[in-house]
Amino acid sequence: MFIILNIFCNFVYNNKHSMGTRKQIILPKYDTFLHQMGENIKLARKRRKLTALQVAERADISRTTLYQIEKGEPRVAMGAYFNVLRVLGLQKDILNLAHDDEFGRKLQDLELLK
Repeated sequence: MFIILNIFCNFVYNNKHSMGTRKQIILPKYDTFLHQMGENIKLARKRRKLTALQVAERADISRTTLYQIEKGEPRVAMGAYFNVLRVLGLQKDILNLAHDDEFGRKLQDLELLK
């Protein structure tokens, strides 16, 4: 009985939370970046000898969400990624996103030359 109830609850939860969400489409050549980021997070967790359950609890996310993060799943909210980085002591790494906007600076320089 417990197994049937558990399966039903998971079905209801997944359907409720997937309604209205769209699958994020990432081009295959860029999907590898997300996959590598997830692998880096997983390796950081293992280096610290933390279990997936410990990190998930400390980040206030489900174990399933942590699994998706460690796979580089694009549909996971950025806040969940941040919370995992925080638990691992890597929260400042998020500041590296779009940090060196070389292309933007070149465009700005071209505009200044006019």
